[in-house]
Amino acid sequence: MQDPPRKGTNNRDHESRHSHSHGPSLARAGTRHRSRLAISFLLIATFFLVEAIAGFITNSLALLSDAGHMLTDVIGLGMALTAIELATRHEQRVKENGRSSRHTFGLYRLEILAAFVNCFLLIGIAAYIFIEAARRLFDNPEVLGTPMLVVAILGFIVNLVAFFLLREGAKESLNVEGAYLEVLADSIGSAGVIIAAILLQVFGWTWVDPVIAAAIGLWILPRTWHLGRQAVRILIQSAPPHLNLQELQTDLAGLPGVVDVHDLHVWTLTSEMHTVSAHLVITENIDPHSVLDQARNLLTRNYEIAHSTFQVEPDTHTGCADLHW
Repeated sequence: MQDPPRKGTNNRDHESRHSHSHGPSLARAGTRHRSRLAISFLLIATFFLVEAIAGFITNSLALLSDAGHMLTDVIGLGMALTAIELATRHEQRVKENGRSSRHTFGLYRLEILAAFVNCFLLIGIAAYIFIEAARRLFDNPEVLGTPMLVVAILGFIVNLVAFFLLREGAKESLNVEGAYLEVLADSIGSAGVIIAAILLQVFGWTWVDPVIAAAIGLWILPRTWHLGRQAVRILIQSAPPHLNLQELQTDLAGLPGVVDVHDLHVWTLTSEMHTVSAHLVITENIDPHSVLDQARNLLTRNYEIAHSTFQVEPDTHTGCADLHW
């Protein structure tokens, strides 16, 4: 008679008896785009200094607001690079020395924390722009249009270069997406400053400068909200929005020998890295190794989830189904 499966059997428990791969390496999408992030960081950091100095010299709020947003780019890109570097070093140590860190999930969540902090920086910049724009509408200060136009055009070119460098990585990494959105906003901002400078030169409309600056702030906020909402969803460990939990539970319960699925949890560790854990109840005459392999293959094939932990229980086992969190 076959021994019943042990409570707590999971993918790793049976590797010595029935070896299989646990999916692709946890090397992050952000790591693949690290060089492009670094180039973008150097470009924008350099031009931030140029634009900030020019903003004070020309007395242009639109230019200063664009420089302020470039500062958040510099900070955001710096945090993105730092998060990627720390996570990569941690993964390398694990590969070389085994799992010896207290960070059992690695440092991948730093990517999401960096994106979350970025949102606060963007909101702070937008608030400053609104307050200063309102003040300048009444003060009507003198603005030097020609230097403002030259610097705005150069800023637009720098942002376009960074935009194309980061566009591909933004599809794979929330951290890179945060930097990409900021550069995109900067590109629009620079275009707005160019328009303001031209109108100032042609018509002498000094009010255009604070109005364009406020428009840049308004353009930033919806994108900041989108990025922040994604970061919060991951930080509170919500299930990925594209995944149907009921369908996943039904698919697992439909595997041969599985009579019940409970304590199912699905969450996102960082960009495109989803994790599943669940209890699978099976009949006593079913090989748990086969069930584990089928469950893992189901997740990889149908849901593109490579990291899973399953607790396999015989149908005579009681108690675990009472879990409700």
